[in-house]
Amino acid sequence: MRLLLLLALSLTVFSARAARVDTLAIPSAAMGKTYRAAVVLPASYAKNKKANYPVLYLLHGAWGHFDNWLSKTPDKQLLHRLADQYNLIIVNPEGETFSFYLDSPVKADSKFETYLTKEVIPAVDQAYRTVRDRRGRVISGLSMGGYGALSLSARHPDLYCAAGSMSGALELSSANRKFTPEEAAWRTKNLTPILGSEADNPTFFSANSVINMVDQIHRNGLPLIFDCGVDDGLLEINREMHRRLVYNHTPHDYTERPGGHTWEYWQAALPYHVLFFSQVLKQNGTTVPL
Repeated sequence: MRLLLLLALSLTVFSARAARVDTLAIPSAAMGKTYRAAVVLPASYAKNKKANYPVLYLLHGAWGHFDNWLSKTPDKQLLHRLADQYNLIIVNPEGETFSFYLDSPVKADSKFETYLTKEVIPAVDQAYRTVRDRRGRVISGLSMGGYGALSLSARHPDLYCAAGSMSGALELSSANRKFTPEEAAWRTKNLTPILGSEADNPTFFSANSVINMVDQIHRNGLPLIFDCGVDDGLLEINREMHRRLVYNHTPHDYTERPGGHTWEYWQAALPYHVLFFSQVLKQNGTTVPL
């Protein structure tokens, strides 16, 4: 309720301001490729030459690419308005269709954990006036990107000060799940070329399931926000994540809302994440005054 009230109080019309979107080419030595990232800069960035801006890394889902958050939301100005409203740089990096933002154990040119943590962040910090410290860096995403945000922040708490997930696919392992023949065939077709065979390497799938990282998340102590729609097929996985965090006494913000695995849902959820992050950034003293 408090978060909802703060969100309502923070809504402001920025009719005279307009965020700008850059496309930044970021080479990867780890993968031998160059990928693009969309960078949303608040309108104040061009005028406030002395300020260093906090950054939200916002990850796309499976089947997606770096520009999804700008092209697929019903409101095509959503990220522009949030960047202006909170004086925040929003970076949408590439994660390919099924990387899960991991370093693949079987595909040499799929090293997206290395790419995001060791190549994208330094490239963004070099290209823009950012807060070059974890105190000014947050991460979130949808579905596969929600998995990626929580996984990367759990393993690299030195890089981020808060993390979030929307409709996160938080369990890679099939140990606690029953798949239909169609679902099993889908996993074999789409995940095995990137992540390998679970039958051959079950430890990889278990160790890389976010719901099995709750003790590490507890030790890290990062502020955490995640949610899922009540009509989403990933709801039970998110509920289990919530239960495990409650059990090990990890503070977090968990919400269930009407909706399914849709862009309408993620469009509605994102402003709550940005508000949550803005409070953390304010406590860290890394916000830029409006």
